Amino acid sequence: MPQTPLTGAVRRLARRVDWYIVALFGAIGVAALVPAEREAAEAVSWLTRIAIGLLFFLYGARLSPQAALDGVRHWRLHLPVLALTFAAFPLLGLAAELLPDRVLGAELTAGVLFLAVLPSTVQSSIAFTSLARGNVAAALCSASFSTVLGVLLTPLLAVALIGAGEDGGIPVGLGQLGDIAVQLLLPFLAGQAVRRWISDWLGRHRTLIGLCDRGSILLVVYAAFSRGMTTGIWQRVSPGRLALLGVLAALLLGAALLLADRSARLLRLPREDRVTALFCGATKSLASGLPMASVLFPADEVAMTVLPLMLYHTLQLVVCAALARRLSRTREPAPSAPTSAPPPAPAASTPAPPPTPPRTGRR
Repeated sequence: MPQTPLTGAVRRLARRVDWYIVALFGAIGVAALVPAEREAAEAVSWLTRIAIGLLFFLYGARLSPQAALDGVRHWRLHLPVLALTFAAFPLLGLAAELLPDRVLGAELTAGVLFLAVLPSTVQSSIAFTSLARGNVAAALCSASFSTVLGVLLTPLLAVALIGAGEDGGIPVGLGQLGDIAVQLLLPFLAGQAVRRWISDWLGRHRTLIGLCDRGSILLVVYAAFSRGMTTGIWQRVSPGRLALLGVLAALLLGAALLLADRSARLLRLPREDRVTALFCGATKSLASGLPMASVLFPADEVAMTVLPLMLYHTLQLVVCAALARRLSRTREPAPSAPTSAPPPAPAASTPAPPPTPPRTGRR
């Protein structure tokens, strides 16, 4: 069948669309149309807990401790990435608290702070670094190290920055800390413990594991927004407030990209390492953030809390993909060799005389 200009344009558009993002917003739509209630809501809640434990078990089983330790050796690259992820970014997030309460509200402000303390995303960081011709091995080490630290640091920073409050706060208690340990830390450590026996199997079944990862996250999104529908989430988030939240997410992404680039240049890192610092320092993990939010925050507040993360994640995919394509077309020239005297010009076109035959003695 001959291809028309319209079908060609549709195919090009389909290749550019991130269908996982479409599925995430589709899960929100399903939750809006068919929210889980009563017994169904209880079943979805238990399934979500199992899915979160499975997610962090798989994270632990796939992340190599050696890759994280290798990151320590390349400290000039990974130290600024971690400082941006767990220090500078939270300070940027605190700027949201300077806004009046009527602008965002306590729950969305808590969501911005929660976004700010999340670790880097592994898959997207590596993909963007590879596309931009950066240091892919260093990106793997940096993102892995960030994820390992995030399992411990993100809940602690979230509790410290957001605090315990009635509106948008984290209820700190032994039960909450126990949930963090049981649903996040223990499955992650269990995955690390059995990694050497199952890592080969996981490597051979990457498609199945990817479907399990994404399906679990879609279930977490559905559960959060299903509960949000029963508590009137869209009555609490006006279109104007949602647009302001998008602008704030864009400003955070722009500031993070700028800080990552400037810090890498200040340290005089080579071009490949600067690309790695750019994408590992500015991206945030949706895959880690959604399950953590379901454990840290009350069920009625999860949907509002993860809205900033979902908007930021969508923006980072679009902006970083365009930035990576642009960087892939630009390469710094190689350093020139020391200047030396030019080689002597070849002789003029006068042909060389034929060699003189050797003299022979008289007979």
